[in-house]
Amino acid sequence: MKIVTYIIAAVLLLFGFMCIVGSQGVIARVIVGIILFAAAVVLVYLTRVQPTKQEITTIQKIDLTGDVQLEQMKCQSCGGALSKENLKVVAGAIFVDCPYCGAAYQIEEAPKW
Repeated sequence: MKIVTYIIAAVLLLFGFMCIVGSQGVIARVIVGIILFAAAVVLVYLTRVQPTKQEITTIQKIDLTGDVQLEQMKCQSCGGALSKENLKVVAGAIFVDCPYCGAAYQIEEAPKW
């Protein structure tokens, strides 16, 4: 988008220069040329001071159902203790990666009622 704005500003500068050079003493053409120059300068200024894009961070919080305690979670394969660092959210589902046996599985949640 910046490139298009710079091209438009260059065209405005060119037309402004042509109006001033070709004015032949006509004040109206000089005024139009100055207005075109000013418009080009304003376009370049607004393009340069345009705010930078902000980085958006998405934080996902895991809501475990039932009476699940993170300190008491154990791997279904080897029985090793799991912590919250071993949990991941992928496409809305909670997955566990066991650091001991390397097993990866999805937590099956029971309804909250």
